[in-house]
Amino acid sequence: MADSSFDIVSKVERQEVDNALNQAAKEISQRYDFKNVGASIAWSGEKILMEANSEDRVNAILDVFQSKLVKRGISLKALDAGEPQLSGKEYKIFASIEEGISQDNAKKVAKIIRDEGPKGVKAQVQGEELRVSSKSRDDLQTIISLLKGKDFDFALQFVNYR
Repeated sequence: MADSSFDIVSKVERQEVDNALNQAAKEISQRYDFKNVGASIAWSGEKILMEANSEDRVNAILDVFQSKLVKRGISLKALDAGEPQLSGKEYKIFASIEEGISQDNAKKVAKIIRDEGPKGVKAQVQGEELRVSSKSRDDLQTIISLLKGKDFDFALQFVNYR
């Protein structure tokens, strides 16, 4: 019998981020506290740009965007938002969506699987993802629940379970 396996990835669906951004932009354009303050949120290349005339308002825009991301099922660990910066008379926040598991993080996850997981489970790094394989599907379920219980500073998804 062949080994069962699954992949651990850190991916974000771009369309869902786009939808969350559009919902946040609509709410910002309609809310009374954002009227006439130059509040906006939009894509700026690969980054998301939030602008307003005060630091509090630009942080409020970030809160609105984060709430829309959560409602669309996107982990806030994937959002890397910078600090508000004063640019002329405007405050700006640049945020980016982090994807992929770095080599260091993949090694940390593989070490946890080796140390705390059942025997006979193999984890190998493949680019920006991690392939976990075992003869027993129950062991794979144990690994998934073990990793869900850990608090990583990056988002994890489990795909290609077979």
